[in-house]
Amino acid sequence: MVDVNKIRFGALVREISVQQRQISFNSLVPVIEQDACGNSLPWQPGKLRVRPVDVYRILEPYVKVRLLEQIKAVLPLAAYLVLFQLFILRQNVTDSWLITAGLFSVIVGLMFFMEGLKIGFMPLGETIGTVLPQKSRLPVVLMLVFLLGISVTFAEPAIGALKNAGSTVNVEKAPYLYAMLNDWSGIFVLIVGIGVGLAAVLGTLRFIYGWSLKPFIYLGLLPTIALTIYIMGDPELSKILGLAWDCGAITTGPVTVPLVMSLGIGIAAAAGKGHSSLSGFGIVTLASMFPIAGAQVLALYMAQTTTPEAIIEGATAAGLAVDSAFWYKETPWVEIILGIRAIVPLVVFLLFIMLYVLHEKIKNPRVMAYGILLCVLGMIMFNLGLSYGLARLGGQSGGLVPAAFTNIDMVTGSPLYAYLLGIFIALAFSWLLGFGATLAEPALNALGMTVENLTNGAFKKSVLMYAVSFGVACGIAVGVLKIIYAIPIGYLLVPGYAMAVILTALSSEEFVNIAWDGAGVTTGPVTVPLVLAMGLGFGDAVGAVEGFGILTMASIGPIITVLSTGLWIRWKIRRRHEEEEEPLEQTEAAVP
Repeated sequence: MVDVNKIRFGALVREISVQQRQISFNSLVPVIEQDACGNSLPWQPGKLRVRPVDVYRILEPYVKVRLLEQIKAVLPLAAYLVLFQLFILRQNVTDSWLITAGLFSVIVGLMFFMEGLKIGFMPLGETIGTVLPQKSRLPVVLMLVFLLGISVTFAEPAIGALKNAGSTVNVEKAPYLYAMLNDWSGIFVLIVGIGVGLAAVLGTLRFIYGWSLKPFIYLGLLPTIALTIYIMGDPELSKILGLAWDCGAITTGPVTVPLVMSLGIGIAAAAGKGHSSLSGFGIVTLASMFPIAGAQVLALYMAQTTTPEAIIEGATAAGLAVDSAFWYKETPWVEIILGIRAIVPLVVFLLFIMLYVLHEKIKNPRVMAYGILLCVLGMIMFNLGLSYGLARLGGQSGGLVPAAFTNIDMVTGSPLYAYLLGIFIALAFSWLLGFGATLAEPALNALGMTVENLTNGAFKKSVLMYAVSFGVACGIAVGVLKIIYAIPIGYLLVPGYAMAVILTALSSEEFVNIAWDGAGVTTGPVTVPLVLAMGLGFGDAVGAVEGFGILTMASIGPIITVLSTGLWIRWKIRRRHEEEEEPLEQTEAAVP
């Protein structure tokens, strides 16, 4: 028997007529005019008038969802930093209104940028990836993929955070690091882009031929670790290692990964090899590994062509020069120019491929132009928000946290706590910041859903998200310890990656892809500038030579935790299968 709830017809009529208004049909149809002969004249509709309230009702659901995505990524982190500063460190937030305006600019800028990327760039990348293999040979395809990898690097929002960090480096303490972020900044970003381009080429070949990711990890880590050990022997060059390894986290952002991946998957699908469930993995890993070696090679070249004394002398002379005459070097013009410079060359390159290499017409050119305009506006607003909001707040919080355990001039009564308790507070602050920031990353949530589907529920989304967040949190805490006690970063990198390589060798291909790519998706456009500014402020407060290295430690952590979790899950599955097979074997043995 089906239980059907009966209602009175009168009650139904009353409910469906709530908040309804009857309109006469005559009010909906136009009045037909007639000429002198009595013939009906054709009706010409007037120009559509859209009131401001109509515009609001149309855009409100559309904007609300996208705005909330960025608010969820930015606001909790900002609130955490402010509350920690007010209640634990007992310090007021300076320039609070300026920081608030900067954070709002970051939120709106990211909303514009991500929406423009989705409707302006992603369809273009997928179209090029599908058509390119059909009209060009493989060497031409790989060359264009290489150039695309370079172009997207300049368009990464987090690259601006690196350029801002250059002004905080003391040239006398770290001359090569200063030169790399200032005098050589353009070449530095180009070298990082070349690393991303090589990663895109190898990732595309891997998509086409279905190669395993493990050999690429071994071959990529071997020269990188070897260069790290060699550079550690030079006391001046060793100061760039933290920056070099942080490049791997900065390059895998919201521009590089979607565009290069959509292009690679499109090529693989056109070649008939893009149907593997793992075809989308691996590009993040390669794009985060090769730029590290590129930055190290650039440092070695700098050491052969210039001396620390010459860098210090040049920086002193540049500091005496008056730059105020150049309007384009002053804010907000510098942020506007950087935003245009980041997006426009990438647009020109993609349009050149479409129109002159593939001879394809652009579908929906107005929509694409609208998306590109959103990207440019979003990048400009993000750069302004980065200068006045994220970088200022992160640097301020990072500069005040050491007051918990050491004396700082700007904090009266510091140290605020006993030494061991203060160290614990500093580590707890960084651990919670890393855990919360990672858990809020939209890219991690998307990765978790993908992984749960590909593993048929064996690797739950929640398990992956907590494993990655725990690894990032522990990595950031270790990075803070590195700054406090001036631990050479090589002493942490070599054993950390040695453990990661051992776990990689023991793990299956699926979990290797998940773990190494999971380390890349945690470094979003909000997390990178915030953690970077916090590390630099922290290092400046404790008198460290440089505050880099936290991001790379945050990348090692999730690799180790996810691979360990994968081995545990595989052991549980194998044990369950053994338990299910054991009663069956006993039953078969009992049958005569």
